[in-house]
Amino acid sequence: MRAAWVLLAALTALSAYYIYLPLPGTVSDPWKLMLLDATFRAVQQTCHFIHYLRLSHHLIVLNYLICTFDKLKSVSSEPINITDVVFDGVEVRVFEPPAKEDEPLKRSVVYIHGGGWALASARTSLYNNLCRVMAESLNAVIVSIEYRLVPEVCFPEQFHDALRATKHFLQPDVLAEYSVDPNRIAISGDSAGGNLAAAVCQQLSKDEHLIIRPKLQALIYPVLQAFDFNTPSYQQNMNMPVLPRYVMINYWIDYFNGNYDLAHSLLINNHTALDVHQALAFRGRLNWTSLLPSSFKKNYKPVVQTTGNAEIIQEIPALLDVRAVPLLAENETLQLQPKTYILTCENDVLRDDGVMYAKRLENAGVEVTLDHFDDCFHGCMIFTIWPTDFSAGVQTRNSYIKWLDENL
Repeated sequence: MRAAWVLLAALTALSAYYIYLPLPGTVSDPWKLMLLDATFRAVQQTCHFIHYLRLSHHLIVLNYLICTFDKLKSVSSEPINITDVVFDGVEVRVFEPPAKEDEPLKRSVVYIHGGGWALASARTSLYNNLCRVMAESLNAVIVSIEYRLVPEVCFPEQFHDALRATKHFLQPDVLAEYSVDPNRIAISGDSAGGNLAAAVCQQLSKDEHLIIRPKLQALIYPVLQAFDFNTPSYQQNMNMPVLPRYVMINYWIDYFNGNYDLAHSLLINNHTALDVHQALAFRGRLNWTSLLPSSFKKNYKPVVQTTGNAEIIQEIPALLDVRAVPLLAENETLQLQPKTYILTCENDVLRDDGVMYAKRLENAGVEVTLDHFDDCFHGCMIFTIWPTDFSAGVQTRNSYIKWLDENL
């Protein structure tokens, strides 16, 4: 009996050691976040072991587990009509609120889900419920794009899927079919979906043949650059739950169908060293020492290598392709962007991506709302339902929907 108690105590101690992470005092629901992160890490390690055994790609297994354990639970009281259709070869899920006699035409949001270009789905409860709440709260038609994922396809196919589906929806006859006001359409997305939303919005702004364009773009903790993995937020939050720095770098490598052996070189910015001539033209567009406020720069120092590895850019030229890294777009493109909302979280490696994009857009003359949350973490907005319900999720979701309601 005593041995059993000793074993139990040892297991409890090991579990606590595995779960516990030192977190900033401002993080909301810290123990719940630690449990969520421990679950993520355990599942990811299992998937990587399966990958190591060459039984399946770890991302396929991980996405299978996400979809298998996902429970579709409605949080909307209104009878939202949900249909799965195909827009120009791309699957989408459309959420339509009940018609109102005093409002014959509705607003609309084209939404692109996150997940590192490799995980999640418009059909999972996390995104299904977000889009239901948006449709109900805004009385808007929500088009959630089911783009193809890594490893089935890699860049630029996710971008092409999102662009094709969006352009199809923007056709006057399609908007008329869904009773959408062509002057009240937004494009939006979170994390990797925010990346795709920003890139699609830039591409649409340069399309001279496009009749109808988005009125707004709303980007939720977007990933916007792979030029510098040592911005202050990458340094400050390198071990933060949900999205530590090494995980974000691996997502980039997977997106570009690159080699994991490059991860360390990317981490120390060898791919954008001063002797990498392909990167020189972009350096001025991502100078965080001038784009970030002092409250974010703190005492962090830039990591700029004098000599690096130019072969990385030759092997993965997409690292400097604005369709993948919209923060590097030229000013002439930024000037064409619509009114913009960017939500950022303090405890997120991607905080500075969003803040720098907001500043560059503002410098280009675009009206920008930067909505920053000191106590929130990456991915929090979709975590609003038990058992992954966080106060940060409700707080950010309400602020995002409020801005859309006031501006769309």
